[in-house]
Amino acid sequence: MSALRSPSVRRMSGSSKGVSKMGSSEGLAAVLDSMRQFIDEEVIPAETVLREATLDALVEMERLKSEAKCRGLWALGHPRHIGGGGLGFMDVTLLNEVIGRSFFGQSAVGTWSMQDSIMLDKYANAEQRERWLLPLVAGEIRSSVGMTEPEVAGSDPTMMQATAVLDGDEWIVNAHKWFTTGASIAAFTTVFARTEPEEAGRYKRFSAIIVPTDTPGYEVVRTIPTMGSTLGAHCEIRLTDVRVPKDHLLGERGQGFVMAQDRLGPGRIFHCMRWLGQMERAFELMCARVNERSVHSGLLSQNGQIRLLMAESAADIFSHRAATLAAAEAIDRGSDARLEISLIKFRGAQLLHNVIDRAIQVHGALGVTADTPLEWMYREARYARIYDGPDEVHRDRVARALAKDPSTAPWTHIPA
Repeated sequence: MSALRSPSVRRMSGSSKGVSKMGSSEGLAAVLDSMRQFIDEEVIPAETVLREATLDALVEMERLKSEAKCRGLWALGHPRHIGGGGLGFMDVTLLNEVIGRSFFGQSAVGTWSMQDSIMLDKYANAEQRERWLLPLVAGEIRSSVGMTEPEVAGSDPTMMQATAVLDGDEWIVNAHKWFTTGASIAAFTTVFARTEPEEAGRYKRFSAIIVPTDTPGYEVVRTIPTMGSTLGAHCEIRLTDVRVPKDHLLGERGQGFVMAQDRLGPGRIFHCMRWLGQMERAFELMCARVNERSVHSGLLSQNGQIRLLMAESAADIFSHRAATLAAAEAIDRGSDARLEISLIKFRGAQLLHNVIDRAIQVHGALGVTADTPLEWMYREARYARIYDGPDEVHRDRVARALAKDPSTAPWTHIPA
C-alpha cells in the first residue's frame, strides 16, 4: 500500500518533541502513535470545555494548537511549500482515522482547513497565497466557503442564485448563503456566484471570489442552531452590494464548478476516515461497557443479543475501513475515483450512525445522557448523510454509471 512506502514528514519549526524525518513504515507508525496519544490524552479530555463554545473553550483550543505544534503534529498533511508537514495523500488518509476520534481533532492539529488550502494552493495567485493561504495553514486565521443557499437545492450547485458583476476594477457581489461553516470566526469567505451568461453553459457560469468578512455589506445573519447546538458555527450570511477588488477572483472566470469538485473529492475521503475514528471510539466504549456492566446473571458481554450488536459493529468498521482505503488508493493512482467516493460516502454515513446507535443501546439510559460522548457523536453522525452531497445524489451517481457500464464498477479494477 502506498501509505506505507515513503512518507516524508519533517519536524515542524519550533517543535521540541515531535517526530523528525521519516522514510519508512516505522516512521509513519511513529507519527500515528504520537497523534493517537495527543488526541486521546489532550484533545478528548478537553472536549467538555470545548463543547461549551465559551471564551474558556477558545483559550483551551489555542493551548491545544500550541501543543500540537510543539509536538510536531501541526498541519502534517499540508504541502511543505505552504508551511505544512508534507505527508503524502495516503498517509494523510490514515492520519485522519486517528484525528477523527474527536470532533475537535481537526482544529487542534491544523487539518480543519485542508479542503480550502488544497483549493487555494491550486488556484490562488501570489498575492492571495501570501495574504490568505499561508496564514490559514499556520492557524493564524480561519476560512469559510459560501456555496449552499436556502432558496435552492444544495445538491445541485448549478442552481445557485448568488451573482457577482464586474464594475470597473471591482466585483459587486450579492448573495444569500447558509451553512457557511465558520463564517462568524473566519477572515474570509470564498463565495461561489454566477458571473457568466447563460450561453456559457450550465457548468461554466460560476466563479469563486474571495471576500474578506469585514467588507462593508457582508453580514452574518445568524449562527444556525442545528440538532440542538450552534457549535458547528454553521452560519447564514448575506452579502448586499459587497465590493471587492477585481483581483479577488480565485482562479479563472467560469471555473467555480471545477474548483468546487476539486475541493470536495479528497475531502470526502478524509470525512470517511474521520467517521472511522468515531466508529472505533464508539466501539471501544461499547466494549468497556459490556465488560463492566452486570445484568441478570452475568456481564453484558455474556448476553447473546449484545454480542450480536458487537459483531455487527465490528463488521461495519472493518468493511468501511477497507472500502475507504481502496478509494484512497484509487485517487493515489491518479483516478478521480468518483464511484468509489460516492459508495463510501453514502454507505459510510449509514455505518457511522449504526455503530454509534448500537453503542448507545448497549449503554442503555446512560447512552443518551451527556455523561458519555455518545449522544454528541450520534447527533454529529446525522449530518454525515447530508453534507458534501446527500445520500440520494451519491446513490444515483453510482446506479446511473453502473447501469450504463457495469465494467466500470470499482471492484473490477482493484490491483492484485
